[in-house]
Amino acid sequence: MKKVVVVTGASSGIGLALCGRLLSEDDRLHLCLACRNPGKAEATRASLLSAHPSAEISLVHLDVSNLQSVFQASKELKLRFGRLDYLYVNAGIMPNPQFNLKAFFSGLFSRKVIHMFSTAEGLLTQEDRVTADGLQEVFETNVFGHFILIRELEPLLCCPDIPSQVIWTSSSNARKSNFSLEDIQHVKGSEPYSSSKYATDLLSLALNRNFNQQGLYSSVVCPGTVLTNLTYGILPPFIWTLLTPIVFLLRFFINSLTTTPYNGAEALLWLFRQKPEFLNPLTKYHSATTGLGNNYVKPQKMDLDEETAEKFYQNLLDLEKRFGAIRAKSI
Repeated sequence: MKKVVVVTGASSGIGLALCGRLLSEDDRLHLCLACRNPGKAEATRASLLSAHPSAEISLVHLDVSNLQSVFQASKELKLRFGRLDYLYVNAGIMPNPQFNLKAFFSGLFSRKVIHMFSTAEGLLTQEDRVTADGLQEVFETNVFGHFILIRELEPLLCCPDIPSQVIWTSSSNARKSNFSLEDIQHVKGSEPYSSSKYATDLLSLALNRNFNQQGLYSSVVCPGTVLTNLTYGILPPFIWTLLTPIVFLLRFFINSLTTTPYNGAEALLWLFRQKPEFLNPLTKYHSATTGLGNNYVKPQKMDLDEETAEKFYQNLLDLEKRFGAIRAKSI
């Protein structure tokens, strides 16, 4: 039986690189691209098929910042498939990033340079906005939309005899100090991206606690510092070009500077090969690249506790109840 893999945010960046690498690993699987832009999704499918003519690739329209779209996509996936083997929760946004140049150049010539490039701590703030669902955009896109997707797809993901994997694209920028159970949408803060990524780490832990016995396992990945549309929003492309020699020099000291989407997808692909029941739910798997350009995976323990994770999960369940009417319209 073919393995079924769904990838959200599959039409660009790390998602696109992951799809290509998955098909190179096993072109017998059924790959479903879950994307919000139908035109880009069709172009991505055509590009992947040109490289892998025998592959089976389908599309589903999914905008995780719109709950009606999430419910509709879930309905379509349940009609198409009897089960899912892998759900790559990859789509995400960092809107209107504000880059602190002063902090950057100050850190560039200090002892904190390695930590700064590894985590972007102190460098980035974002201006968030409210979606049509009345939620903070970063929270809904990076966390809640995917939470609802997983909830709706539980019948396809939960089978005790055949484990399934939910794999999140998280970040080293996920910091406990930017997350609060009293403000899970990060309405009062200025670093919603960091908060949302810490939230996904908590949610992954909670999913393992609640669903491992039903055959669903969850893991989180950090792709490293990758040059994608998301990072090009932080600094103009020509600045990144000027920084390229520095970046490649620093790669001999900082293994998280993966730079390319192909390299950034290393840990995502590595998890495809693993038996999920043997993975540690408190570990984040980092894509890493040596100074000479060789890729490897670096496991790192996360700063999480199960009590906070469970409380956060219950908060999401409570929030889910507010959108029952939207769900009813989509069924």
